[in-house]
Parts: sequence; structure tokens; C-alpha cells
Amino acid sequence: MRRAIVAVSIAPIGEGPSVSEYVAEAIKVLKEDGRVEWEIGPMCTTIWGEPEVIFEVILKMQEAMFRKGAVRVSTVIKMDERRDRELNPEEKVRAVLERLGE
Repeated sequence: MRRAIVAVSIAPIGEGPSVSEYVAEAIKVLKEDGRVEWEIGPMCTTIWGEPEVIFEVILKMQEAMFRKGAVRVSTVIKMDERRDRELNPEEKVRAVLERLGE
């Protein structure tokens, strides 16, 4: 099974300084879909699972913002995929902290 970790930031453009109601609509998609694991961060949402599924879910998240009324949506995606072993966010963070002696 292929696994990836994706950092995604999806935001409407031109909808004012606060976009949390739009972000909440996108997060509802993650909660309802249930095929990927995820974590909300202050600047992006981290999603992990099969790459094809992740991209399907991201498209659904974008669509949720359009349904909410946005006429333009910006999406930034950063993906990390390994083929030699399974990835998870906790391991990535732990590896760095170990090198720092923490």
C-alpha cells in the first residue's frame, strides 16, 4: 500500500480577513469521508493515507468551499511519499526531536 503525508492549505480568496467558516466546511469533509487520517494545524491541515484517496478528499474539500459561496479558492499542497516504509507524522517529528536530544 502506498502512503503519503500531505500538508494542505485551502482558503477562499476575496471573502474577507477571516476564513474559519470556510475552513470548517472543508474539515467537515474530512470528518465525514473517514478514509484518511488528519490533523488541523494553525496554517495547514496534515492528511495521511493513500495518495489517490488524499487527492480525492482535497478536491471534495475545495468543492465544499465553493458550495459555501466562495467564487475563488486557493489550494497549496505539499506531499511526502516514501516507498521503502510506511510514513506517519509522529515518526517524522520524533526523528527530529531525537536528533535534538529531546
